[in-house]
Amino acid sequence: MKILLYNPNTTVSMTVGFTPAALNAAGPDTEVIAETAAIGPESIEGYYDEALCVPPMLHRFADLEAEGFDVAIIACFDDTGLDAARSMLSLPVLGLCQSAALIASNVCERVAVVTTMPQSVPPLSRLLGSYLGPERTAGVFAAGIPVLDLEDPSEATRSRLFSSCEKALLEGGADGLILGCAGLSQLASTISERFGVPVIEPIAAAIKMAEATAGLGLRTSKSGGWTAPRPKVRT
Repeated sequence: MKILLYNPNTTVSMTVGFTPAALNAAGPDTEVIAETAAIGPESIEGYYDEALCVPPMLHRFADLEAEGFDVAIIACFDDTGLDAARSMLSLPVLGLCQSAALIASNVCERVAVVTTMPQSVPPLSRLLGSYLGPERTAGVFAAGIPVLDLEDPSEATRSRLFSSCEKALLEGGADGLILGCAGLSQLASTISERFGVPVIEPIAAAIKMAEATAGLGLRTSKSGGWTAPRPKVRT
């Protein structure tokens, strides 16, 4: 199986940072190829950054089937451009938020997302609600940490993150946590040990979901909303 792990922002060091989580989760017969966007913002923090990432990503994805990929993973927790990519491709395309939410639903009754910046709360709240429904979600909690600060987190950064985790568990009533940013992948085991609850790291979750989906021989539906776009002039 050949999986593309595509970082839609342009920060190569972030891709390097979360790739070990993917490689550790992948089976022995799975090849994971990590790529970083050539064009776009250096990080994705809210609606504006999301929109800038989508056209370059779709341009890159156009050749995936010809290159022999079995699955594509969009390595942004906002599930940036996920529906557009699924419309364009027949091979499965997975997002981090959806993958993590589905895995979490097997081990948590009420799960919360702990993320970076406050502007990510509205889009992630919508996504989590659409994937799990209101009865299974305990909210989205932002630590107020810029994404790029996670590359070498200071003690202050860790403290703010842990505080948000504690708030999600005590005030939100969560019995499990999803890390709402690919840049948090290296802190998953630390958070799980500290709080004693399931912590779902989204990169690993997406790899496992990708292996299961492609392993079952499934392809993306081409009826309904993900019908392939009609040929037309696009200037």
